[in-house]
Amino acid sequence: VQLQASGGGLVQPGGSLRLSCAASRSIFNFNTMGWYRQAPGSQRELVASTRKSGYTNYADSVKGRFTISRENAKNTVCLQMNSLKPEDTAVYYCNAEFSGAYYWGQGTLVTVSS
Repeated sequence: VQLQASGGGLVQPGGSLRLSCAASRSIFNFNTMGWYRQAPGSQRELVASTRKSGYTNYADSVKGRFTISRENAKNTVCLQMNSLKPEDTAVYYCNAEFSGAYYWGQGTLVTVSS
């Protein structure tokens, strides 16, 4: 399974970005898909995840601002990020769990700065 993340870039505080993660195969049976981020000097942390059941989970720091969505027909999981803050600056990685194995995308850089 290969995951291709895209959509990062430079945005001003208060702005929005939409990240996409395209899988190389059907995601219908992927148990969990999610987005993680890693800021310089920090550990990688979970941002948001979505399960096959539809259950979603968000880090407290992004609740109410970020929305994760899973588009099975497009084999894609997206992260809509609104009201971005400088502390959201990080490399964002998509992740998938399928049949007990975990897969990672290559990361896309999000920079929030004026």
